[in-house]
Amino acid sequence: MRFVLLDRIVSLQPGESLRAVKNLSLAEEYLADHFPGFPVMPGVLMLESLIQCGAWLVRTGEDFAHSTILLRETKALRYNNFVAPGHTLELSISLKKRNGDLWEFQGSGTVDGNSAVSARLTLEALNLADRNPDLKPVDERQIEHWRQLYKQLWQPAPASA
Repeated sequence: MRFVLLDRIVSLQPGESLRAVKNLSLAEEYLADHFPGFPVMPGVLMLESLIQCGAWLVRTGEDFAHSTILLRETKALRYNNFVAPGHTLELSISLKKRNGDLWEFQGSGTVDGNSAVSARLTLEALNLADRNPDLKPVDERQIEHWRQLYKQLWQPAPASA
């Protein structure tokens, strides 16, 4: 992932569900082209936001056991509303089924309580070393990268005394 489309994870139940937010700012470069005079978040980036939510749920559900999380399938994808600068896309995803390294999710995103995007996603978790043992150091670097990024996105509330 070369860009992060989540600003913060707001709730997390590892291996079960996750909620996150993406605050859309006019400073996002892609808005200059999508669309001139009517800037809105591209649908593919709304979908990518859901995919990233699912990937975090996989990582935390398995204590970062895999370096790579790939989209395997998208079903029932619906775009219902625009996400314009100054608005927050509130994302939620929940695990529906797991079969080995395949994870099936139901995800949705809302803006001001109105549906913006929804989809069923299947993600695949893997390590590059499973296919080429020489790539184990790459897996290790990626996993460490994900652990560090996770610390920035998720800051759980302190336990009450």
